[in-house]
Amino acid sequence: MPKIENSPLSPLAGKTIVLGVCGSIAAYRAADITSQLTKAGAAVFPVMTLEATRLIAPLTLKTLARNPVSWDLWKEEEGWQPGHIELADNADLFLVAPATAHTMACFTHGLAPDLLTSIYLATQAPVLLAPAMNGKMLSHPATAGNLKILRERGHHFVEPAEGMLACGYEGKGRLAPVEEIVEAATNLLISNHG
Repeated sequence: MPKIENSPLSPLAGKTIVLGVCGSIAAYRAADITSQLTKAGAAVFPVMTLEATRLIAPLTLKTLARNPVSWDLWKEEEGWQPGHIELADNADLFLVAPATAHTMACFTHGLAPDLLTSIYLATQAPVLLAPAMNGKMLSHPATAGNLKILRERGHHFVEPAEGMLACGYEGKGRLAPVEEIVEAATNLLISNHG
């Protein structure tokens, strides 16, 4: 797996981040997340759900990350080891931003219908989730229950922000500001790896 050559002075130099991007309207903000983490020295490997590819072009993230973008479990890169296992093994951080209710439900219940959820099940890396969804979906007992289980597993969260949502409602559910997500990822990597 290629790594980006970064200055040893970069705060995230030598760190590998698998960036999961789900099918939320906030998927476009993954471009800023990718750019900022790459500038901070991390090797970012975007993994998109199929739904996310309908909202932001994989080429955008590939260009900003300077690494391949993956989204199809059945079209993995060459090599003897399945690509999702290689990504899972090499990750220093598994970050999903935006994280949808659907993907987090799959994480909670151990379902692996796509590449992103397969990597989740295979990685030993710390998990950082930045949920984004309609406020009613966020507060639904099923979603609340799933979030509780994921927290009990020791996963970290960047809480969604309040404000005008894409659906036209006002409330909690907006993706947290990019700077907060990048700061949380940086702090988690530094605290876990020195």
